[in-house]
Amino acid sequence: MSSANQDATRARIEAELGDPLRALDLDIEAVDITPAGKRRILRIAVDKDGGVTLDEVADATREVNRVLDDSDVMGEQPYTLEVTSRGVDRPLTLERHWRRNADRLVKVTFTDGESVTGRILEASAESVALDVSGQRRDVAYADVKKALVQVEFNRRTLDEDNEEEEGA
Repeated sequence: MSSANQDATRARIEAELGDPLRALDLDIEAVDITPAGKRRILRIAVDKDGGVTLDEVADATREVNRVLDDSDVMGEQPYTLEVTSRGVDRPLTLERHWRRNADRLVKVTFTDGESVTGRILEASAESVALDVSGQRRDVAYADVKKALVQVEFNRRTLDEDNEEEEGA
């Protein structure tokens, strides 16, 4: 399948699945079609505010199967469907990605080449507020070249800090 055909197929899939998945309060984050021998693998990543549960992925899988079975968008060639949640390693590219990762640590590379690591405080339509070394920094999305959530192990939460203070 040519790149142009693949892009057209991906766009049609997104268009056909948009409303049915929105009815489940899910957003389509990615649609990938990969050749695998005589088959193709269709991967659809979904997300929503607060994250996606396994039950919601199962519901989305059933809905995607139903919509694709009623459509000719995938053509005659066999395919394997995988519906997943958005991975932590995916770049933050939309306002909702920033909003959904509030309070997470993120590494931001700016269009001028500068990089910072900070915690997401809040996200608006045009910009995000980061806590960088205890200082608030407002960043316009237009100035961001790439942003990735950083994995943190053993991070203390505010709830844990408050419980420890109350128990002392």
